[in-house]
Amino acid sequence: MSQHQHEIIGPASSYYISQRLRLHYVDWGNESAPPLLLIHGNKDHARSWDWVARELRDEYHVIAPDLRGHGDSAWAIGGHYMINEFVLDIAQLVDTLGLHPLTIVAHSLGGAVALQYAAIYPERVSNLVAIEGLGPPPKMLEAHRAAPPWKRIEDWIGQVKNLSARQPRRYPDIDAAAQRMQEENSFLSPEQAHHLTVHGVARNEDGTFSWKFDNYTRAFYPESWKPDERRQMWERISCPTLLVRGSESWASDPEEDGRAKAFSRGEFATIEGAGHWVHHDRLSEFLDRVRKFLGH
Repeated sequence: MSQHQHEIIGPASSYYISQRLRLHYVDWGNESAPPLLLIHGNKDHARSWDWVARELRDEYHVIAPDLRGHGDSAWAIGGHYMINEFVLDIAQLVDTLGLHPLTIVAHSLGGAVALQYAAIYPERVSNLVAIEGLGPPPKMLEAHRAAPPWKRIEDWIGQVKNLSARQPRRYPDIDAAAQRMQEENSFLSPEQAHHLTVHGVARNEDGTFSWKFDNYTRAFYPESWKPDERRQMWERISCPTLLVRGSESWASDPEEDGRAKAFSRGEFATIEGAGHWVHHDRLSEFLDRVRKFLGH
């Protein structure tokens, strides 16, 4: 990379269209390098990857999208956010930019989206790292699936009605919003929380700040997480796959709960002292494990 490129602190913003929505992504440059897609989780945004992107931009052409309903991407009309709609958006981005074959590193909801994409287009993904991206733990899903279908749909309708009644919280300043960010993830340093907040809020007309994400993304859709279908999808993934979890997270261990068996080329890593946001909580250890996996 040239000295001039190193002087660029942040990425360039761009947009593309998927399902009539104007969706945002950031591009860290280095177009001649192999493509690397960074996909964030729910209630998050593309700039949450900045620390990872800065470390890997010399080796990869790093692209980080804002999922629909997040960051600077459009909100879905009607507020409907099924996992396959996120997958559609990623497929559209990859096609639009001609990124495949590519490496994907993804977190939580983004990890689930990445695994789904790699199952649908196994020839397009060369390596995949999913941080706690297997979806809800099996025990939670068992309880969910035990309910009759009409009850699951009724529950979903109730969720949406409750979300429609919620008003986005307004914070008087960035510091107040950053404090809320640290309440959500106690592992964050004040500097991390401030950075995530600056890129995660929008200023309201009255001068207050609100989070950019659409509250409707919180809804748990009754048909999104069928365990048998998920396993069939995961079995189609042909690339080396690293599943990462934090030792202090609520996420279930895929080796203990049996989900790991679906991955024919799977590797598994538990990062000690990390919660759900492994790449924030233990960045150095996470990068060491990812670089080892990717052969750097």
